[in-house]
Amino acid sequence: MALIMILVTCVLIVFALTAILNTLVFPRLNRTQPASQASQPFVSILIPARNEATVIERTVRDLLAQTYPHFEVLLLDDQSTDGTAALALAAGAGDARLRVLSGSVLPEGWLGKNWACHQLSQAASGELLVFTDADVMWSPDALAKLVAHMQATRANLLTIWPTQQTETWTERLVVPLMALAIFAYLPLPLVHHRRWPVFAAANGQCLVFRHHAYMQVGGHAAVRDHIVEDVAFARRIKAQGLRLRMADGAGEIACRMYHNWDEVRAGFAKNILAGHGNSLPFLAFSTLFHWLVFVAPWGWLVLGGGLWALLLVILGVGTRMLSAAATGQRLRDACWMPVSVLLMTMIAAQSAWWQVRYGGPRWKGRMIGKTRPPISLPRQRSTERQNA
Repeated sequence: MALIMILVTCVLIVFALTAILNTLVFPRLNRTQPASQASQPFVSILIPARNEATVIERTVRDLLAQTYPHFEVLLLDDQSTDGTAALALAAGAGDARLRVLSGSVLPEGWLGKNWACHQLSQAASGELLVFTDADVMWSPDALAKLVAHMQATRANLLTIWPTQQTETWTERLVVPLMALAIFAYLPLPLVHHRRWPVFAAANGQCLVFRHHAYMQVGGHAAVRDHIVEDVAFARRIKAQGLRLRMADGAGEIACRMYHNWDEVRAGFAKNILAGHGNSLPFLAFSTLFHWLVFVAPWGWLVLGGGLWALLLVILGVGTRMLSAAATGQRLRDACWMPVSVLLMTMIAAQSAWWQVRYGGPRWKGRMIGKTRPPISLPRQRSTERQNA
């Protein structure tokens, strides 16, 4: 028991120190001055959209209202059934900078979003390619600041971590864990200045490529079957010796990913196994690890662990609170960290069930990322015999 607590103590100290470092050095987009008149490359904003009727009008209007002067907006309607394309065109009100494309049938071996982004890249003419999701929200100066940051850092791939808007309890307890993982697990200097793939991260909600760098790493064709294609891109950029940079959206770029527990569970379950190398044992180990680090100290404290246990609880909550403060989240939600771990465990279980039952996750009516045949369960075999 003492050895385990010593290991937990070491891990939490590393996490806390990493979070402090990143809070001090992480670039914020709202501190960036807009691009100067002398440095304004043409930008293609590329949006894959499948059944996004609830948000697409706002997104199109926000993008067309950008103060940056040289850009186009290309939206690919990925076989939507809710009128996404018509709503986008209506929001554009005839603006020549907006083009709405119709997506082709998904080929074998491609994931839906990656195929949509590939088609968008083929139609884009910008020196900079901005891949962004249909539910991302943009302030009027966001694109100007994005381009300026891209130019100042000389990045080949710049990834922005949008400010995550959360309202329901499950959103508040799960979605900010993305920020915790970035701020506590990934020292920014190693992400920016070392080619080690373990220190590569990106957020597909906003990826900004120099066009030549995008082509050099193979574009979306090179990651056609990757569920976490953003991380795959980050690793490919590093492997090519190109420059990866990250920045916090800091309210200039924001997103509300999900609206209830069902959406939170499905959205994170879609990605979590792929983020663990499609390895169920690794996912199980990761789940146990987080229980030991963020939940076990609470149990130890209740059982009389004294000052040591209390310090571990404070370290865990404090690290989560620091990442929340750095990314515009509610600080008080950090006190519910054990519940957050429980919810993530339920998400991991959902992902594991999809893998065992169907061979991969499910999203927006599609089976995605199928990596192996589903395991035939005894009850299913019995049903099949009866139907025969």
